[in-house]
Amino acid sequence: MGMRAFVTGGSGFIGSHLIDALLKNGWQVGALAHRQPIQQEPRITILRGDIADSGPLKTGLKGTDVLFHLASALGASRIGKDEFLAINTKGTEAVLEAAREAGVRRVVHCSSAGIFGSVKKGDIADETYPPDPIQVYDQTKFEGEKIARRFAEHGMDIVIVRPGWTYGPRDRRTFKLIRAIHDRRFILPGMGGARQTPVYVGDLVAGMLLASESGQRGEVYHIAGSEIMTAREIVMVIAAACGTRIPRFRLPLPASRIAAGVLEIAFLPFRREAPLTRAKLSFFTQSKPLSIAKAERELGFAPAVDFQDGMATTINWYRAAGWL
Repeated sequence: MGMRAFVTGGSGFIGSHLIDALLKNGWQVGALAHRQPIQQEPRITILRGDIADSGPLKTGLKGTDVLFHLASALGASRIGKDEFLAINTKGTEAVLEAAREAGVRRVVHCSSAGIFGSVKKGDIADETYPPDPIQVYDQTKFEGEKIARRFAEHGMDIVIVRPGWTYGPRDRRTFKLIRAIHDRRFILPGMGGARQTPVYVGDLVAGMLLASESGQRGEVYHIAGSEIMTAREIVMVIAAACGTRIPRFRLPLPASRIAAGVLEIAFLPFRREAPLTRAKLSFFTQSKPLSIAKAERELGFAPAVDFQDGMATTINWYRAAGWL
């Protein structure tokens, strides 16, 4: 019998790729399914329920060597603050309490680079950079990270991973940006000078597996690509991979912020995410460049896919899947 992993958020973009990698490496996999279905495969034991319900979780986690906690409420404006808190903060506490009671050997907790808010111009954030979350999603992810740290301080074997801006096949959130660029419906908000650290999903998953093997208890590791790029550079690469160009005209930031606020309000009755929101706008205005030196040094992490090649692979997948 091989190692057994349990994945929360297994039906999501990153979680589905993580499950693929675990199965490829011979792991037995358990996964929590809430609203979205999870692939059916003999080596996957699916537990249906909610991360806030620790009873079924405690049962499902028995015999688990490594728990990968990826489940979170994402940054859609149609999600209220209470739901962010219930999943990203209180849900994390429930999952970790269930894991402790079930005797899980190790936990890899997935946090967010968003806890930094906007990194100061010229700075690159390492794991000790002071947090200053701005969006409610980032605030609740930071609270979840603090809960994970508290469990580690009380003796639980927890490693925390903060991913860079993640992209790749199956990603529906980044796809919205790619489709807008592909269809020439994208206008750059402001100068697009915010710096990001893209990471191909395969590299992120490889980093998570390394963290599960070699990470030190209670430590935080940034898992991202080796390139720090501005948002404008990112959309230019996407446009080139799509065989198109972005318009030279840019939408001034004040107008972009007004439009985002108006659209968020207008879309509330429909329970749908607006095409432009303050959370989406933050990608172009709030820098989150990450240093991966610690992960390279302590985990042996080495991102293998640069952004140009990774985005070309991603767009080819979208085309083959009929998304574009």
